[in-house]
Amino acid sequence: MKAIVVTDEAAGTAGMTVMERPEPVAAINDVVVQVHASGFVPTELTWPSTWTDRLGRDRTPSIPGHELAGVVSALGYGTTGLSVGQRVFGLTDWSRDGTLAEYVAVEARNLAPLPGDVDFTVGASLPISGLTAWQGLFEHGRLQAGQSVLVHGAAGAVGSMVTQLAREFGAYVIGTGRAADRQRALDFGAQEFVDLENDVLEDVGGIDLVFDVIGGDIGRRSAGLIRAGGTLVSVVGPPEVRPADALTIDFVVTSDRTQLGEIVQRVRDGRLLTNIGKVADLDDAVAALNPTERATGKTVIRVRA
Repeated sequence: MKAIVVTDEAAGTAGMTVMERPEPVAAINDVVVQVHASGFVPTELTWPSTWTDRLGRDRTPSIPGHELAGVVSALGYGTTGLSVGQRVFGLTDWSRDGTLAEYVAVEARNLAPLPGDVDFTVGASLPISGLTAWQGLFEHGRLQAGQSVLVHGAAGAVGSMVTQLAREFGAYVIGTGRAADRQRALDFGAQEFVDLENDVLEDVGGIDLVFDVIGGDIGRRSAGLIRAGGTLVSVVGPPEVRPADALTIDFVVTSDRTQLGEIVQRVRDGRLLTNIGKVADLDDAVAALNPTERATGKTVIRVRA
């Protein structure tokens, strides 16, 4: 099969190449999915799991990408809950070969049915962004109606999902980003916007929940904004500064079939807008994943027309 492969950690996305790789085989409780579209998070080439397995052994050449939408083509021994020919989408294991390929083997429990009226490109854009937003807000942040939420990167792939879900559940949402992101963040539902390059972040006052996708100086300054009893949720590692009298949580997103169903249903009925930027074919994926200008929205690779 044709796949995107990485072998050199230092090279990052510039070291991606398209080559032929053996088709995967379904292990116990796996399915093989014929990939129609794949999402990609640029930072995954800095994750140890891209380069080594769970025992720390080198696993290059490895295939990146962990979001997919496609059709089940084979079932492993003992696999239940899915059937050959079924449309699915979901999130694959971090330390196995990923979805920038024509086929991928994935545990069946990590996939959810993809309704027939949802395009594969849309399905592939949802798993990491949607599940990260859902789990950060509701499982870890324990969001309640009426609370204030500060969403960093509110116009980005994850931030736009956080903004929309928080608004749906009755929060007051303040988005942040660059000046050029202001209108997009407001279009996704932010009620206020802080330009991190020109506005004073501290002017937002006390916040019940900060959702941090940036870290660094912004993460450190955000800790001081949280009200007593509030929560700082981070997806960029443990916060360097912990707020006084508040909860601090950093987490790694996991696949969840029920949550994927909740997310895709919201897309179907118009409550949740996708944030897809560039869409490229697999043959053009290396160039698409090495943009010469700042990307907006989620880059999705269309593996099969």
